[in-house]
Amino acid sequence: MLILASASPRRRELLRRICPDFAVEASDVDETLDAGPIAPAVAALALRKARAVARRAGRGVVLAADTVVVLGGEVLGKPAGPAEARAMLRRLRGRGHEVWTGVAVVDAATGRAASATARTRVLMAGYPEATLDAYVASGAPLDKAGAYAIQDLGGRLVDGLVGSYTNVVGLPVEAARRLLAGFGLPVSAPAAP
Repeated sequence: MLILASASPRRRELLRRICPDFAVEASDVDETLDAGPIAPAVAALALRKARAVARRAGRGVVLAADTVVVLGGEVLGKPAGPAEARAMLRRLRGRGHEVWTGVAVVDAATGRAASATARTRVLMAGYPEATLDAYVASGAPLDKAGAYAIQDLGGRLVDGLVGSYTNVVGLPVEAARRLLAGFGLPVSAPAAP
C-alpha cells in the first residue's frame, strides 16, 4: 500500500500519473527547513514528513515531498497573506529563481528510507501589475511556495524553465518514480503533462 503524505491536490494529481492507487494522509509536521544548503534541507524535511506518517500508519510505503522557491539565496515559502504574496510576486517578476523539491520514501514496516532532490531553474515573466493584483485577489498564491503555481493563469506567469516541470508543480515525478520503483512498487512511466 502506498500512502502520499501530503494534502496537496497538485501532488495527488501528479502521483496518479505514475501510480493510480494510493491513500492520502497529511503529515502535519513543522515545515521549518534545517539550516544549511537547500538540497539536504528539503530532503530532510521530506523525510521527516514521510517518517511521521509511517509511524502513524504502521504499514505501507509512504511518499512525502517538500518544495521551496529560492531567489538570490533566500527561501520563499508560502506567503502569510495577500500583502506578502504581492511582495513575493513583485520580487520574482522578470527574474530567474530556483525551485527545489525534496522527495522521500519510507517503508513503515522496516523503516527503510530513501530520498532525492530535484532543482529547476525558472524565469518569471514580466507580468503587468494588473495581472499580479488579479492573481493575488483570486487567493491562488496563498498556499504555494513563492506565491505562484506554474500552471496558474495558463502559464502566463512564467517565461521558461530548465529542468523538471513537475518539480515546479510540487512533485518531480521522475524522482518519485525512481524512488518508488526502488521499493518494489509498480509504477508506470510518467505521462506527458
